[in-house]
Amino acid sequence: PEAYQRYAELVNNRGYATLRDMLGLRKDVKAISIDEVEPVENIFKRFDSAAMSLGALSPEAHESLAVAMNELGGRSNSGEGGEDPVRHGTMKRSKIKQVASGRFGVTPEYLSNAEVLQIKVAQGAKPGEGGQLPGGKVNSLIARLRFSVPGVTLISPPPHHDIYSIEDLAQLIFDLKQVNPEALVSVKLVSRPGVGTIACGVAKAYADLITISGYDGGTAASPMTSIHYAGSPWELGLADAHQSLRGNHLRGNIRLQTDGGLKTGLDVIKGAILGAESFGFGTMPMVALGCKYLRICHLNNCATGVATQNEKLREDHFRGTVEMVKNFFRFVGEETRQLMAQLGVRSMEELVGRVDLLETLEGETPRQKNLDLSPILGSAGDEFPNTCQVERNAPYDTAELNNQMIELTQSAIEGKQGGEWELTITNCDRSVGARTSGAIAKQHGNLGMNAQPITFNFKGHAGQSFGVWNAGGQNLYLQGDANDYVGKGMAGGKIVIRPFAEVTFKSNETAIMGNTCLYGATGGKLFAAGQAGERFGVRNSGVHAVVEGAGDHCCEYMTGGLVTVLGSTGYNFGAGMTGGFAYVLDLENTFVDKYNHELVEIQRIHTENMEAYKNHLRSVIIEFTKETGSAWGQEIIDNLDDFIGRFWLVKPKAASLNDLLTSIRTRPE
Repeated sequence: PEAYQRYAELVNNRGYATLRDMLGLRKDVKAISIDEVEPVENIFKRFDSAAMSLGALSPEAHESLAVAMNELGGRSNSGEGGEDPVRHGTMKRSKIKQVASGRFGVTPEYLSNAEVLQIKVAQGAKPGEGGQLPGGKVNSLIARLRFSVPGVTLISPPPHHDIYSIEDLAQLIFDLKQVNPEALVSVKLVSRPGVGTIACGVAKAYADLITISGYDGGTAASPMTSIHYAGSPWELGLADAHQSLRGNHLRGNIRLQTDGGLKTGLDVIKGAILGAESFGFGTMPMVALGCKYLRICHLNNCATGVATQNEKLREDHFRGTVEMVKNFFRFVGEETRQLMAQLGVRSMEELVGRVDLLETLEGETPRQKNLDLSPILGSAGDEFPNTCQVERNAPYDTAELNNQMIELTQSAIEGKQGGEWELTITNCDRSVGARTSGAIAKQHGNLGMNAQPITFNFKGHAGQSFGVWNAGGQNLYLQGDANDYVGKGMAGGKIVIRPFAEVTFKSNETAIMGNTCLYGATGGKLFAAGQAGERFGVRNSGVHAVVEGAGDHCCEYMTGGLVTVLGSTGYNFGAGMTGGFAYVLDLENTFVDKYNHELVEIQRIHTENMEAYKNHLRSVIIEFTKETGSAWGQEIIDNLDDFIGRFWLVKPKAASLNDLLTSIRTRPE
């Protein structure tokens, strides 16, 4: 206790280093006995360990944080690196799972083993960028969890690849609420001017939680160029979000959290007064585990074994224990209670938004004296609640088709029996298949029902996210067409789309599904007799897909799987592609100008040493034609000798032809 006391005094009585240091607690309020303040166990429930992925941290550090938070009654955050399935259902499980659909390791099983699903729209340390993991830290375990290749640097797509607007964010929130109806959905935003307006949009998009992340903190894996001049203090963003939500009558629908450089109970108190109901701690639990803040996480040579995948360093130098993390949070919790007693407040619920308990302090320098912090302490009127008043922020869309599907298949899923059903679908039916996928994954894992699949035959026009997070053991056949996000994050099973039997147009000249299909998918098969939109197969890491044409940015950031395009593509094909391969039919001889030359190379299939690829391509098109009844596919098979000279094989420069041959021969059917 004495050591923590010394530490807290150093932090709380430092000079003016942050905006909150210029806000003091009122001294003229009537204190109460600490016995009247709610127990520390209630306060622990409001503490999270911030998002730090396995990959950034060593497995030992990542698991210690998870166990500590679970034992305290708080929550740990997986970060965006996936989670080893052996941790599911144990004390080592992270209750908060991060996702932005194309993030690493997001599968239906991962999503169904969470209490909170957090969409990382941005992060304080590097706003607007995806996560980053240097190749040196990607060992075989990390590569397996992230569906990638050891030794290859991983850059996850920034959120704007699939979240172009608030409607797209609302759709992703809806997807998550379908695949795991028990979980709360959280959206992580960065503190910046105007974040209050964004927070209102997020609340209207039916999120349950908002995290406002400050520019402070981060696991030091961010490049300097990402950190400089990025983000704002959380005090500004939190106050803005809290006041905007209250002013727009939305504060009662959503929980508000802050994170970024929180160190003591005083930070917790000030955060609560400015509007936060819960608190994320990143740096300090790491320091409790032994981190010395050397800022060399990205080099994989962490001197304390906390942020490295080097087994020797972890073995020799990691001294962290679960108890150390719990101790830190116990001290913070008790300090919080003491300060609450001093302010005459009995519970955190009463404390949130009580801006009357803070006063602005006069600065020491001319610049500090010019600061007017009174807007941070503004209020939107007493008639609006300061805290969330509902269990969850339920969407207006009741997902009737998903409800019908789960009713039809509940016993088949529980008994692993399989079955087949015919249904009609409209473009108001969104995220179709997600509820049944979540149920399959929760009981049997991602691929546990492969041998006894449930099959749905739909007729009509599918809305957004048809087959999102499709689990192995679920086959979706659609006669008609589909909107954006088909097969987003799918892990297995089969999605087959073909035009209505009555149509007379040529399928290979017509779009049959929208943009951003197969985003972040990890396995299964997708066959579509028609063209796909833009960003097809971004971050595909295992799906075997065949389409009859695609827009710009096809196969971007791809790390595995096979994409066959039986027709033209748009520009920037294969940008950032580090694994898997593609076949492209180039009838107009324009593909040389359309693919991204940085990481991929192309070669013809009809040459002498490419016989194995020629045979493989034939089998791919035969399977596609059998599943979809495509007239274009049949024409190519019937005249393959004429078409074969027009096909390109697209592969990462780093992959050898022998590697690809091996992956073809070992591909699971």
